[in-house]
Amino acid sequence: MTMLRIGILGAARIAPSAVVKPARVVDDVSVEAIAARDPRRAQRFATRHQIPRVHRDYRALLADPDLDAVYIPLPNHLHAQWTLEALAAGKHVLCEKPFTANADEARLVANTVESSGLVVMEAFHYRYHPLMARVLEILASGGLGAPKRVETSLCFPLVMRGDIRWQLDLAGGATMDAGCYPIHCMRTLAQSLVEPTVVSARAKLRSPGVDRYMTATFRYPGGLTGQITASMWSARVLSLSARVVGESGELRVFNYVMPGPYHRLTVRTKAGTRREKIAGETTYTHQLRAFADAVLRGGRVLTDARDAVRTMSLIDDVYRAAGLEPRTGAMA
Repeated sequence: MTMLRIGILGAARIAPSAVVKPARVVDDVSVEAIAARDPRRAQRFATRHQIPRVHRDYRALLADPDLDAVYIPLPNHLHAQWTLEALAAGKHVLCEKPFTANADEARLVANTVESSGLVVMEAFHYRYHPLMARVLEILASGGLGAPKRVETSLCFPLVMRGDIRWQLDLAGGATMDAGCYPIHCMRTLAQSLVEPTVVSARAKLRSPGVDRYMTATFRYPGGLTGQITASMWSARVLSLSARVVGESGELRVFNYVMPGPYHRLTVRTKAGTRREKIAGETTYTHQLRAFADAVLRGGRVLTDARDAVRTMSLIDDVYRAAGLEPRTGAMA
C-alpha cells in the first residue's frame, strides 16, 4: 500500500479541518468517500469538498473495498460502536476524541484492536505538533528538576444550546468534549508510568447530569499533583494553557491545543527566562501525516487505544468524584 484511502463517517463540521484539508497537503492520503445519516447532507458535503463517492449509509461505506481507513467524527456515544464495526470490516481508524463514552467501552475497543493488526488512533491532534515534542524534550532535559505540579486547562464558550455536546444521551458534557484535552495533556506532561488518582472534582451543570464546567485535582505516586479545568460555559471564558512546576524551574505553554495560529512557550529557571516559538503545520496536518505513517510504514501511534483507556478511566473517575455518572454509549 502506497496511498492511504480514507472514508468519512458523518458530515461533521470538524471533518474539513481534521481530514479533508490536511489530505490536500499530505501526499500519501486521499479522501475517497463519505456517508452520513442524511444522504442529502452527505452529497452536499461531497460536492463542496470534491469527494468522489457518497455511500447510502455507514455500513455501505465500511464495505467499500477501495477504502483502507475511516475517520469517525460522530457524536461521542457512537464512537465505540462504529470503531468496532470498522475494525470488523478490516479498516484502520482515526477516531475523534473522546475515544468512547466511558472506560468500559474503551477497554472493549482496545482489546479488539490488539487482535486486529489494524491501526487505531485517537484524534488528540495537539500531541503530534512539534510544540509538544519540544515541551517533552525540555522536561526530559532535567532543567526544571523533579516535577512537583502539572496544571492544564481548556475553556471556551459554547453558546448554542442545541449543540450535541450539551446532550446527555449523546455522551456530552464539558469534561467529555473540553476536559478530555487537559486530562490527556496532564497525563502527557506528568510522564508517569503510573496513572494518578482523582482527589476531588467540582462541577457546574448546564442541565441535569450535563456539566458546563469542571475542575479536578489529582495525585500521583511520589507526591506529584495535578489540576485540570475545563468548561464550555463559565466565567472563565477562554483558557488553553499548560503549566509544569519543577523543583528548580517552571514551564508554561499558552495554546497547546492548536498552536499553529499562535502559541507561547516560556521556561523559567535559575539561569533566567526564555521564550520559544515552534514552527509547524496545522496540528491536524501533523496528525494525519502520523496516521498515514503508522498505517503505511508502521510508524508510532502516540494516542493509541490503550492510551485512550487510561484517559477515559480518569474522565469516568472525575465524573464520579463530582457526584455525576459516567457517560453511556450506544452499546449500553
